[in-house]
Amino acid sequence: MTSIGFLGLGIMGKAMAINLIKAGFDVTVWNRNPEKATELVVLGAKQGTSPKSVAAHCDITFAMVSDPAAALAICQGPEGVAAGIGEGRGYIDMSTVDDSTSQMIADAITNAGGRFLEAPVSGTKKPAEDGTLIILAAGDKTLYDEALPAFDVMGKMSPFLGEVGQGASMKLVVNMMMGGMLSIFSEGMSLGQKAGLDGEKLLEVIAAGAIANPMFKGKGAMLLAEDYTVSFPLKHMQKDMRLAVALGDKLNLSLPTAATANEAFKQAKKAGFSDEDIAAVYKTVK
Repeated sequence: MTSIGFLGLGIMGKAMAINLIKAGFDVTVWNRNPEKATELVVLGAKQGTSPKSVAAHCDITFAMVSDPAAALAICQGPEGVAAGIGEGRGYIDMSTVDDSTSQMIADAITNAGGRFLEAPVSGTKKPAEDGTLIILAAGDKTLYDEALPAFDVMGKMSPFLGEVGQGASMKLVVNMMMGGMLSIFSEGMSLGQKAGLDGEKLLEVIAAGAIANPMFKGKGAMLLAEDYTVSFPLKHMQKDMRLAVALGDKLNLSLPTAATANEAFKQAKKAGFSDEDIAAVYKTVK
């Protein structure tokens, strides 16, 4: 069976790596804080000493880190993935980054003789745990074909989108829309309750109409309970909104609604809610 490396064991990466281990893959894990690997080693994973060592010993290495800076950091340098990838082995970065960062990583990997696929995911903690993520893959088609058995364990859908950059752009579009929806949802829930409407009744009416969707149902319950247990950290959504607006600038496309929603998430970060769930943007409105 294909040997798998997995770099980054945060909220998402840990759940994804555990699913691969439980599915019987030969998995080697690495995290900047090595203690986060302990639980996975107990489950049967090996523990790598660096991104370089993992990439050098695994057929395909996956990465799931927080932002473009972290994605570049584990790829570059003397202990980075590119230093260990070697001829023919594969690297799949599942982090949410901009298309330019993804291309830089692709260039570093291919120049070192490896194959590269970007594969950011749509979904948060529970879909990661349940293996129902949507995986947005783009890059080397041969690597995509080889990675499909692993994708099938981690996700419910993994379309191949073409050249490097297309997966990154798809993810930013999806998260930009999610952030905008959550921002207006928070304003609507706040306005309704300020006007004397019952929060539960608001959610019932929303769920019965044309704007019903799973996010409103899940986050609505969190807002009413004032429970901001993290499935998607707010700081990461603000990063994605920022990258989406920057992509619009690059393409000379005006995105006024996204830019306004980005400001709402920036305000929430400033208020100290960075490490809470994205639903905490509601606290800046209510």
